[in-house]
Amino acid sequence: MKLLLKWLLSAAALLAVAYLYSGVVVTSFTGALIAAAVLGALNIVVRPILVLLTLPVTVVTLGLFLFIINALMFWAAAGLVSGLNVNGFAAALIGSLIYSVLQLAIDFVLEQLLFKK
Repeated sequence: MKLLLKWLLSAAALLAVAYLYSGVVVTSFTGALIAAAVLGALNIVVRPILVLLTLPVTVVTLGLFLFIINALMFWAAAGLVSGLNVNGFAAALIGSLIYSVLQLAIDFVLEQLLFKK
């Protein structure tokens, strides 16, 4: 139940990113659902490998290179899903920052308000 709710809210967050920033375009809610699933899969499978491979650069930049990795994941998801379009790397960086902030809010609401133990 929690996974389904998080998936739906992640798709809504992608729609919010497209509404807030013109460099990211989501064609439909179905496209947002598919893009959220692909983005989640990329973050689970590919992101840890990239973080490990770029660890020296991440340490030297005091963790700021992780923003670049997040933007690459966002841009890759846009390349794989036809319902999500990103206009260049700068748009992917800004879109991934907005999406990350919205994901933090979603995680906070789900953990603190809905699934309190």
